[in-house]
Amino acid sequence: MTTIADSKLSQTSLSYIALRTPEVEAAAQFYADAMGLAAEPVGADGSDAPDGLRLGWGSGHYVLELLPGAPALDHFGLEIADGGGHHAVGERLGRQGIEVQQLDPQAETLVVRDPDGNAVHLHGRVPRAGEHAADPGRRPVRIQHVTLATAHLEPMIDFYLALGFRLTDRMGGVFAWLRSNVEHHSVAIVDTGASGGLDHYSFDLNSWNDFKVWADRLTDRGIRVQWGPGRHGPGNNLFLFFDDLDGNHIELSAEMERFFDGYADYTPRIWKADPSTVNLWGGQVPNWRNAREPAAS
Repeated sequence: MTTIADSKLSQTSLSYIALRTPEVEAAAQFYADAMGLAAEPVGADGSDAPDGLRLGWGSGHYVLELLPGAPALDHFGLEIADGGGHHAVGERLGRQGIEVQQLDPQAETLVVRDPDGNAVHLHGRVPRAGEHAADPGRRPVRIQHVTLATAHLEPMIDFYLALGFRLTDRMGGVFAWLRSNVEHHSVAIVDTGASGGLDHYSFDLNSWNDFKVWADRLTDRGIRVQWGPGRHGPGNNLFLFFDDLDGNHIELSAEMERFFDGYADYTPRIWKADPSTVNLWGGQVPNWRNAREPAAS
């Protein structure tokens, strides 16, 4: 049987992101009000971060970890469900000279760092019973992708290709979208001129019908819609953006384009660096997205 020791990832998904925040309790309350996420202490499972909180939807794995500190991306997790699991990925990265560390003595989680120093946690399957039960306007379906900011696009692309991702699309020398399952991207990378950290991250909604409910819900809670609704060119997904208390950009997304690598060979597409690539429906591009050139999520 072919395993990921000698093939690309095809069943790997973003499982959670961990954010540093100066006000853990306030941030947790924001996510409870805005996203329906419930919190439990990180230290409850014996971890070494007792001052943090993990947030989820009451069953299955958590999707967001909040840790004390200045606002920043601390790490993010990838669930390696391909044959061989995260240990096979770790072995393959080690053979390529990429340092792989164990987060815990049982090696249930491995840690690698990309060229910008972002910590990527690799682990096995997690329970996802809490997903796919979205209540429109009260909670999304699941966490979907993370987009990283960088000043060194090419080394970052090379690292995630080495990890096992496939390059789906590029937009000039500004943006790259990489997939690890059938969806257009699990990780994206954008050249903002500053290396390290989070550009934005995304949750899935069920369908276009949910966007009106969510726009009303956010407005009712005094949370400004920052961008959208619209439709991206790369990924063809519908989108809407808002910010959390620390200014992290959060995307709500639906109808992501899918790729079936077991049945077809795909060539990465090159998109024009143009506002129409950002949003096929037109409209103003926010200043944070225009830091260097127009880009999409």
